Amino acid sequence: MTQAQTPPHAETGAPAAQDENQLIAERREKLKALREAQKQGQGVAFPNDFKPAHKAAELAEQFGESSKEALEATPAPASVAGRMMLKRVMGKASFATLQDTSGRIQVYVSRDAVGEAVYAAFKHWDLGDIIGVEGKLMRTRTGELTIEASQIRLLTKSLRPLPDKFHGIADQEIKYRQRYVDLIMDESARQRFAARSKSLTAIRDFMVEHGFLEVETPMLHPIPGGANAKPFKTHHNALDQEMFLRIAPELYLKRLLVGGFDRVFEINRNFRNEGISVRHNPEFTMMEFYAAYWNYQDLMDFNEQLIRHVVRQVRGDEPLTYQGKPVDVLSPFERLTIREAILKYTEAGDNVDDVAWLQAQLKKLGMTEEKHQLSSRSLPSLQVLYFEEKVEDKLWNPTFIMDHPTEISPLARANDANPAVTERFELYITGREFGNAFSELNDAEDQAARFQAQVSAKDGGDEEAMYYDADYIRALEYGMPPAGGCGIGIDRLMMLLTDSPSIRDVILFPALRREV
Repeated sequence: MTQAQTPPHAETGAPAAQDENQLIAERREKLKALREAQKQGQGVAFPNDFKPAHKAAELAEQFGESSKEALEATPAPASVAGRMMLKRVMGKASFATLQDTSGRIQVYVSRDAVGEAVYAAFKHWDLGDIIGVEGKLMRTRTGELTIEASQIRLLTKSLRPLPDKFHGIADQEIKYRQRYVDLIMDESARQRFAARSKSLTAIRDFMVEHGFLEVETPMLHPIPGGANAKPFKTHHNALDQEMFLRIAPELYLKRLLVGGFDRVFEINRNFRNEGISVRHNPEFTMMEFYAAYWNYQDLMDFNEQLIRHVVRQVRGDEPLTYQGKPVDVLSPFERLTIREAILKYTEAGDNVDDVAWLQAQLKKLGMTEEKHQLSSRSLPSLQVLYFEEKVEDKLWNPTFIMDHPTEISPLARANDANPAVTERFELYITGREFGNAFSELNDAEDQAARFQAQVSAKDGGDEEAMYYDADYIRALEYGMPPAGGCGIGIDRLMMLLTDSPSIRDVILFPALRREV
């Protein structure tokens, strides 16, 4: 079948398979005509004086139950603006569907009501154009709430055709790269990011209600700290010094505890120059909070309350599921040490405490002496590696995994009864880490020694090891109260709340390779 024989599009009368470049060229010609008309004093190509008084959803909520007779007896004025998503031209009268930020509403356009010139222009407007409509509400013969237009104006000429409404954007990378088109075409995408905004509001409200002060700390750091991660580097011209994008706000927030703020939190952007996966984006959002006179047990209690609160605020009474499987956030979160988790979810048995057995098992899993230094690791450190390989993905319902080794927890307080491990936990849900927390180390001399050990590790080739932060040590020397601190991955929490399989689904503009 040739292009001339292609059946017309059901909504526009245009060929369904028309070349996109040709369509863009035609739309540019229409814009050129608008600019020429403006030069002649006939309108404005891109007007900016239309003020919509209503949203589509507001009209549906207020008049959704009104009968045709009631609307005719007491006409309700309507004024909306939005993108034209559908159009059906039928002689002297036509229908269009407008989409604004709240939803969609149908518009009835007749030549008699808007005038012959405006109606003739309307017939040449394209899907994707942004228009403003004023009129009154009515019901069609099929019962659909509709605006009967008395005035209609083209506000923005769209130069690119929208994707086919039945198929949307098939290429997932294009959805991420051209998020603006994804949001236009996919209502679920708009709902997903509205849910993200609602979640952040719920988190902030909860924190403030519990006495926390929201603060802001630097994104540019002279020394990267607060996490074991490879930073992004930049150069500050005015100071003529190397700077690092924030990998975590932790050390600045704890300086505020020294300064006398008992409870602080920050919802912050962090940057880590590491891999990209369905769970990782190099730029991501965390919420970190610190409370004086709390320990990691208090933090576990608080995390349970916080997670449940956000789920209720966003999901209401709807059961929480992820990828088709229920997630129980209502029952008490399980609390296990790393050792207990290995015993519960694997067949290790008594071998859990056998260094040689763990080393052998890790080698079978592909770890090497050269890369992982298995022979020099302590028993708790080997147990962590085994846990990560064999247990993590089995932790579906919320579980706190406690007592992480001191050697890999340079900022956490050691357990008084067993100094080889720290008062630290990680929160796991749906087989992935959602949060990291611990009783804070406030012993300046102990912290200095741990920083020095990190420096030695960095000198040995560990790119993720921490730097020595002399100013932070100086702050601790003034005295920091005993405290607990926690970081929660907001993006992963949004994945759970919106049932999204990839972190890119919940980040408006995720990191992507530059287009060629």
